[in-house]
Amino acid sequence: MVLGTIDWIIVAVFLALTLYIGLKFKNKASGSLTDFFLAGRNLPWYIAGISMVATTFAADTPLWVAEVVKKNGVSGNWLWWNMLIGGMLTTFFFAKMWRKANVLTELEFIELRYSGKAAQFFRKFKSIYLGVFFNTIIIGWVNAAMIKILMVFLNIGFNKAFLYVAILMLLIAIYSTLSGLLGVAITDAVQFVLAMAGCIILAVIMLNSEQVGGVEGLKAKLPAWRFDFFPTIGQGTNAVGTFGLTIGAFFSFVAIQWWASWYPGNEPGGGGYISQRMMSTKNEKHAILATLFFQIAHYALRPWPWIVVALCAIVVYPDLPMDQAGKGFVMAMRDFMPTGLKGLLFTAFLGAYMSTISTQLNWGASYLTNDLYKRQLEEKGKNPEQKQLVKAGKIATIIIMVIALVVTSFIETIDGAARFLIASSAGLGAVLILRWYWSRINIWSEISATLAPVVGYAVSQFIIAPRFDVVISATQTQNAFIANEGILLCTTLFTTIVWIIVTLSTQAENDETLKNFYQQVEPEGAWNSIRVKLGLPHQKSQIPALILSWVSATALTYSMLFMIGKLIFQEYQSALINLVVAIISFFILRLLMFRTKIFSD
Repeated sequence: MVLGTIDWIIVAVFLALTLYIGLKFKNKASGSLTDFFLAGRNLPWYIAGISMVATTFAADTPLWVAEVVKKNGVSGNWLWWNMLIGGMLTTFFFAKMWRKANVLTELEFIELRYSGKAAQFFRKFKSIYLGVFFNTIIIGWVNAAMIKILMVFLNIGFNKAFLYVAILMLLIAIYSTLSGLLGVAITDAVQFVLAMAGCIILAVIMLNSEQVGGVEGLKAKLPAWRFDFFPTIGQGTNAVGTFGLTIGAFFSFVAIQWWASWYPGNEPGGGGYISQRMMSTKNEKHAILATLFFQIAHYALRPWPWIVVALCAIVVYPDLPMDQAGKGFVMAMRDFMPTGLKGLLFTAFLGAYMSTISTQLNWGASYLTNDLYKRQLEEKGKNPEQKQLVKAGKIATIIIMVIALVVTSFIETIDGAARFLIASSAGLGAVLILRWYWSRINIWSEISATLAPVVGYAVSQFIIAPRFDVVISATQTQNAFIANEGILLCTTLFTTIVWIIVTLSTQAENDETLKNFYQQVEPEGAWNSIRVKLGLPHQKSQIPALILSWVSATALTYSMLFMIGKLIFQEYQSALINLVVAIISFFILRLLMFRTKIFSD
């Protein structure tokens, strides 16, 4: 056992604090479904934003970054850095509208935007598909990673580590059912501060250790390519070396992947727990600020402690095989942190794990309660009381927890199939974006765009690709999918053709539904026919200002990301250039946001 008495005391205090927060906000979460699942729509932007960041900081995230850095150096992080483009699109084009939609879940949005029995069925189907199937698999992945961390860090066997994870999940379920999203969000804020502080301390200690010898020692012990910030365009990815992209793959990155593909946590147009946090804010202004903070913190501030530790681990543990590089991060936690700080860092990883699981439980339960149970009662003409629904939400949380534990024990068996379904999403993102901006999109557009990628990907992967000897394993992550950009392009093209044909060959949504949606959300874009039918005057479009805000915020975040990295690696001239770009981008963004209606409540 590598933890001392003081370390276990720190862990115990943290777990007790977590339960205290759950008890403290118990009464505020029990009044209604809005209180339980959306914190009464009263979260300030900084709590909602931190909660978003904390949720995406799963216990296995730094380990995955360590594997990426081991293989492709700093430049390998473009596998996820490229997603900032889509994230900022959500910030300026969708955050405000998600808040104005005044729905409890993103699935309730389906019946706000569409009408008829198809919309009712699709909403209930997705409540089970996303709330149970995908949700419990995601939890299973996170649990499996936490089990591995516990096995290495505490030097215990699988069965004991699984038991610890089961106990942790029970604790999470207790405080999640007590305090709802409000308690989850407040706990997220505490957990995120701990997680970042622990990782920063580890990075500083390891970097200045005798084995590494500071920044100069690190650079002397590693080849220069490991410190490259940008991928090499025009060549494929080597087994080990700077992240290389063919021209086609680069095109997929910058022009297609960030908007076309869907997977949990990075839905084009917002969705999942991201939209849940937007809808839980005080108003539209807070929704935009929360999402903007999330993008900046997620991409610019959070990665560098992980990257530094990953680079140091290559020096300290050079014999670790590529597929076990993530263990280097855990071994560094175990070997370099002194007593007390070791408990703090272990607590930080517990916090990262717990913030992700608590959000997944609360988010999944919201689908089962609001979009399945409550909707089913409404179809039968019943009007359930809010306390009854809150009780159902708590029961749903426990049910998801139990199913997730079962899934965890079978995660290796179902992993390939789940990753296949996530990978086969190319093209869906276009409909998720356009449903807000084009009135002609109907329920059949979204249904066809959900089903078509599965067919398109299967054909591309298993029929077309083998002819060119470029098949990619379904067990790889979706981001590894860009190694064969042709499959992504083929699937996206197939899906796009299908949903466009379906859209134009089926009837538009009825005028009453579209009018109600427009009056509720006031979307931009191709809604002129509905504006005319409502007798509304022509309004100047905000889309040009939204595009400029999107571009300037993206430039701001990337320049901050590079500036911090250059400062760490003592490349001060490059850091200064990026600082200037960040300052200019910030003032452009500020001017746009405060001189237009983007920031109006």
